[in-house]
Amino acid sequence: MAVVLPPVIAAFIQAKNDFNVEAIIDCLTDDAVVEDEGQELRGQAEIKSWLKKTHEQYNDTLVVISCAAQGEQHIVNAQVSGDFEGSPVPLDFCFVTKEAKISSLRIRLHGQ
Repeated sequence: MAVVLPPVIAAFIQAKNDFNVEAIIDCLTDDAVVEDEGQELRGQAEIKSWLKKTHEQYNDTLVVISCAAQGEQHIVNAQVSGDFEGSPVPLDFCFVTKEAKISSLRIRLHGQ
């Protein structure tokens, strides 16, 4: 059974798996914030740079396992595979949406 995601989150994940940076950026608000691996990235320019760097470093893809919604927050659990030790690894992608765009994304190990 397929996991049903809000359209903007589904578009983000598809673009991430296709490594389509422009399509990923189109899913974000202008002032979006991403938290990953202990760093905080603010705004589309910083996020774009991070996307390119992480793709080159990890060449990662996501397979969605589940999604739980709490208001405008959606916690997507995904199996992430790529060129890194321990691959694949379960991660939680905590999206906050605002006006059909992603305003915040926190990436954590599943359950943390």
